[in-house]
Amino acid sequence: MKVKIFNTKEELGKSAAKYGAYLINEAISKRNKANIIVATGASQFEMLDNLIKENVDWTKVSAFHLDEYIGISFDHPASFRRYLKERFVSKVPLKEFFYIDGEVDVKEECARLNRVIEQYPIDVAFVGIGENGHLAFNDPPADFEIDDPYIQVDLDKECRMQQFGEGWFNDFNEVPTRAISMTIKQILKSDNIICSVPDERKANAVKNVIDGEVSPEVPASVLQTHSKTTLYLDAGSNSLR
Repeated sequence: MKVKIFNTKEELGKSAAKYGAYLINEAISKRNKANIIVATGASQFEMLDNLIKENVDWTKVSAFHLDEYIGISFDHPASFRRYLKERFVSKVPLKEFFYIDGEVDVKEECARLNRVIEQYPIDVAFVGIGENGHLAFNDPPADFEIDDPYIQVDLDKECRMQQFGEGWFNDFNEVPTRAISMTIKQILKSDNIICSVPDERKANAVKNVIDGEVSPEVPASVLQTHSKTTLYLDAGSNSLR
């Protein structure tokens, strides 16, 4: 795992997007196609804003959705499908995008996604880290061993407080308690991982992820084991190191 530190989240986002585009283009040059994973949340704003401006042949790119709440409609302000449609999918001419639908039968949706992603080796995963150290919606203690690419997970209080604090919901009790998430093992199968983590509120999680032991209690600490992970920080998120 490599760590890069920038003064501002704007610089962080620009650098992460530039390197991500380079990796996507490298995959396209080798195989005439690329497969990526895209995350959501406030941590991805600057990166996505810059990624859509990069010179990439998006018609050769297939993309996967990282996680989604169960029971949230597409039109809900907190919907990750809506987030990705507005900030990414509608901005570039992708070959295809595989959304997670949290409004249908969860078991069947996970099975569908699991069948699909097995056919798409991932070149680049764009992810973030939660205030509780989660990776995707794998809250602590995370399951490092499950082989299924997508599973149903329960969201802990700290994770739900983060979603409320970021302004996605009007009331804490509105935050769902369940989600469909890509698993730790599936994320680690990605050839490259770009992890964007701005803001001081992530500083404690960042310190534990980088300087602590690899542990299910700090799910994103598992990124230490992935040699092609690059962690992008700003002054705030790196402030406790």
